[in-house]
Amino acid sequence: MSVVFLPLQGTTATPGAPQLMTVPQVMPGSCAPLSLTTSIAPMQQHAIYETTMVGTKRNSDDVAHLFAGSLDNGAKKMRTEPASLGPVSKVVHLRNLPADVTDSEVIQLGMNYGKVTNVLMLKGKNQAFLEMEDEDTAQRMVTSCAVSPPAVRQRTVYVQYSNHKELKTDSSPNQLKAQAVLQALQQTEGGTNHVLRVVIENMIYPVTLDVLNTIFSKFGVVLKIITFTKNNQFQALIQMGDAVQSQTAKLSLDGQNIYNACCTLRVEYSKMTALNVKYNNDKSRDYTRSDLPAGDGPDALQTVLASSSALMPNPYQQQFTASGLTAALQSGTAAQYLQGALQNPNLGGALTNTAIAAQLAAMTGLQQNTVLHVSNLNQDMVTPQALFILFGVYGDCIRVKILYQKKDSALVQMNDATQAQLALRHLNGLKLFGKQMHVVLSKHSQVQMPREGQEAANLTQDYTNSSLHRFKKPGSKNFQNIYPPSQVLHLSNIPNEITEDFLKDEFSKYGNVKGFKFFQKDRRMALIQMTSVEEAVEALVNLHNFKLSDSNHLRVSFSKAQV
Repeated sequence: MSVVFLPLQGTTATPGAPQLMTVPQVMPGSCAPLSLTTSIAPMQQHAIYETTMVGTKRNSDDVAHLFAGSLDNGAKKMRTEPASLGPVSKVVHLRNLPADVTDSEVIQLGMNYGKVTNVLMLKGKNQAFLEMEDEDTAQRMVTSCAVSPPAVRQRTVYVQYSNHKELKTDSSPNQLKAQAVLQALQQTEGGTNHVLRVVIENMIYPVTLDVLNTIFSKFGVVLKIITFTKNNQFQALIQMGDAVQSQTAKLSLDGQNIYNACCTLRVEYSKMTALNVKYNNDKSRDYTRSDLPAGDGPDALQTVLASSSALMPNPYQQQFTASGLTAALQSGTAAQYLQGALQNPNLGGALTNTAIAAQLAAMTGLQQNTVLHVSNLNQDMVTPQALFILFGVYGDCIRVKILYQKKDSALVQMNDATQAQLALRHLNGLKLFGKQMHVVLSKHSQVQMPREGQEAANLTQDYTNSSLHRFKKPGSKNFQNIYPPSQVLHLSNIPNEITEDFLKDEFSKYGNVKGFKFFQKDRRMALIQMTSVEEAVEALVNLHNFKLSDSNHLRVSFSKAQV
């Protein structure tokens, strides 16, 4: 036991000395610490504070067990002999927990030392009780925590034996939830439909392991996560507590966007019954074990990477070109490419290209560009309306301008920077009217409208108030159905009198129709497959908003389904 003398309020404090006036105490029959302020006469210039040693057992007979004798003013004086560890119990008491600590965090703390058989959460008091499998396990935990106190969210947790020999929990909703979390965490062997496979589509913003844990833990207990990249797509395997939790997460999250208009979750069951996680780092995590090494992740290499010399030269440093940057944007390595560019001693010369400068500015957040520069267009066939329809698949297209002196190029202004990035990702390199488009971020911040009477007025169109915007309505389902250009097109808003043959005839004007089918549950929708993506693009540009009746106009979009 250590004694710390602290100045009273109203007295002159020594510079740098702690200013504490409360004394943690335990009232009879309770394990919850209360705040007790000692009253000392003015002549006594210090309060006496007892620090409870981690791993010691508090006696709860009476608050007087901490005090003996008296001071001149009658206040009680603290007993200074060391407190006893007391009898070992398989129930351990955790104090000083964060106010928003989760059941999972508390249970995982105990699981580091062995099996946890019961849990009692007292969140209002920042405390919890864990019943371990046996006294040896509890003793191992208390002894270890006495030497090296654990921390939850950078807050030191104090662990000691409890007066209780076993825990008896009630059936309140909070306690039932804690029991469910405990049961899930103990069943790490998995089972059928316990593991979900998650694919992130349209990933404009980075998605981390912690982001996935936050989202999926709303629907159950996340036991393990492994993230990886396959076929240029960010994917994850997530093991939930049981099949019911997995099903709930799948039904609730499939098709949802993590961020507005991007980072769409595609969730399906994995054939795996359980995950084997070897490392806890930014790529994989076993939430039931905090003792796993970091492996070859950033934590393990922190010391090496902090040095001035790198293990290998940055692979992006020697290829800082416009084409290299475009490729990096498409492959999802733009961050590494930018880092290499910033380390390039010849950066200043490379940035003389204004297109590269504009893209770098947008990537680093210096400029949220919404205007795209589109080149290599078929100037004999392209129109502002065609570009409006095509780019409108990935966002609300506000203005389109075909350049008067270079009619194979155009400026397309999207509603926001996210939509501009989506369009750039999906449409750069796509064939339209027989020519492969090149799409980059423009140096222009907006598309200017021409003056009335100018010769090129018809080459610039303002679609701000168009009724064809797909994403104008907040929460629209269109946000959940953004797919890359494909041979298969999704058709909707089809009246009952329109036949399959009629639709096939219209689409065959733009290529060969390979397949067609109406939706069984809703005949107002159908899928049609062309023989190539180029044909599907041309059909979409020409037939989206095609009039089928006085009150029905056809809606066309790309689909990931098969006919």
